[in-house]
Amino acid sequence: MSNQHLNQLNGIKAGFIYAHPDDETFMSAAVIRRLADSGGDPVLLVATRGDAGFKNGDYAHATREELGAIRDHEMAEAAQVLGLSVVEQLGYPDGKLGEADDRELISRIEAFLQKHEVEVVFTFPLDGGNGHPDHVAISRAATAAVTGLKCPTVHTMYYGYFNKAEGGGQAPELIVETAPYWDAKAAALRAHDSQKYSINHHFGSLDQPREDRKYEMFVTGWKRS
Repeated sequence: MSNQHLNQLNGIKAGFIYAHPDDETFMSAAVIRRLADSGGDPVLLVATRGDAGFKNGDYAHATREELGAIRDHEMAEAAQVLGLSVVEQLGYPDGKLGEADDRELISRIEAFLQKHEVEVVFTFPLDGGNGHPDHVAISRAATAAVTGLKCPTVHTMYYGYFNKAEGGGQAPELIVETAPYWDAKAAALRAHDSQKYSINHHFGSLDQPREDRKYEMFVTGWKRS
């Protein structure tokens, strides 16, 4: 595998649209760091604070408000590691994004893309990748925002996958090897300390990329004709 199409993204304004703090690192830390290093000025929109997320033993007694504040801090630390120039938080209830008013959510995503003059959008696939309702909701809303053609600077949208099987058999068009950026990805994952048990489950020790985490892969969800 090679970093197919990656050089085409050098210097572009990329927007990452996700549901929770840490989604950006799980799915696209390598591509964010790569874009930042190329002068691409990546920006992130997060729909929820992740305040209903899994809590490991160190945070088991945190209230939702306390966990939300913890995760805000973790997100800021991860953003600095990855080179995100902007992180905006919509503050919807974690775990209930699918209950949000569709038009409002789409409008807020459109406003973010317009404000930052985003050219390329990254988000979850329409099935959320793992079926998580919040992932599904943010993907559908981001897709609607992009395909509604109210964001004139956007010309491409990518859906991210951990592996080809999750891509429904569609060959990935953008493949980013994680090894050159693993130090940054691992540091950003460690920044999301409240989620370390989940991180360990998905990534292992973080000393090096696990075999099934050697690449971040993306398929084209939409392209301006």
